[in-house]
Amino acid sequence: MSTGGAPLTYAGLRAERHGEPDGRPPLVLLHGLGYDRHRWGPLLRELESADPGRNVLVLDLPGHGQSPPLDRHGLDDVATAVHQAVTEAGLTRPVMVGHSISGAIVTAYAATRPVHGVVNIDQPLRVGGFADLLQRNAHVLRGPDHGTIWNALIGRMGIDTLPPEVRALARPDAVPARELLLTYWDELLTSPPAAVEERNAERLERIASQGTPYLFITGAEPAPEYRGWLRRALPDVAIAVLPGGGHFPHLAHPAEVARLLT
Repeated sequence: MSTGGAPLTYAGLRAERHGEPDGRPPLVLLHGLGYDRHRWGPLLRELESADPGRNVLVLDLPGHGQSPPLDRHGLDDVATAVHQAVTEAGLTRPVMVGHSISGAIVTAYAATRPVHGVVNIDQPLRVGGFADLLQRNAHVLRGPDHGTIWNALIGRMGIDTLPPEVRALARPDAVPARELLLTYWDELLTSPPAAVEERNAERLERIASQGTPYLFITGAEPAPEYRGWLRRALPDVAIAVLPGGGHFPHLAHPAEVARLLT
């Protein structure tokens, strides 16, 4: 069923549909923290050119866009909400595509549910350094100046390296509400960084045991240490480096990402 981008709701999550069910594995697109489903526009246009009529479901994450929040926003909580929406939309074994934090969400999704493949766009899963940063600044995140941390992170994402016509899509409309950041980052704020990395490695190992294809698309060459860690957990991982767009390779290179998804 195609709605041409008209909004729908599945299991409480706002969505839009493109293309028609036709035997090709459907795609599910999940945006990053602080964004919404409309940020996929350039990729959707290139997909229609590279893979016409492909069945695509685009969702607003809980607490984003037009989707209401959950009580908890841990990776598994959000993955469950997404799975309920995917099921209500009538999709089976989709290719799960996630940018930024949704790269971790689709990894958690695929570790316990049947999928045709996983595409993680620029979300490293060895997150000890980031968790340490958040924990050192937890007092700021929990206070009235939480936006200073968010804005500092956004400033490091390479938005100015993007083509001018897509920079607005990479800039969040506003600083997310404090409670939204705290609940999406709860695991990183409250767990030892090594424990978070171990859980992610276990998810990757389950994906590997299922023989599920996994593609990591990144805007910068991964450090050898990270490549080694990733391949130990997921020996058959495919890595595509698309430089020049910072944290947003799907905005800098939508045609290349569309070809990879086909």
